[in-house]
Amino acid sequence: MNLPVACQMMDRVRQCIRDGLLALIIIGPRAPVVDCHVIDYSPGGACLEVDPQIKLPNRFELVFGPTKKRCRTVWTAGRRLGVVF
Repeated sequence: MNLPVACQMMDRVRQCIRDGLLALIIIGPRAPVVDCHVIDYSPGGACLEVDPQIKLPNRFELVFGPTKKRCRTVWTAGRRLGVVF
């Protein structure tokens, strides 16, 4: 059974949201760039998912698409952390 194109597109969007969107964390000029997934994003902050073995400072820069935001961590829970811009 073939699904309508609109349903197929919505499945792709749901998959993308479920997996998170790739972003980069810049800790400092000489530190390596850290990959992360953006789970939720709003004008005032975001929920990020990172490798739990990576220790992040309280403040860093997030590069997400064409935007670059200065972030401050406000909460952590396992692999996820909440930041404000």
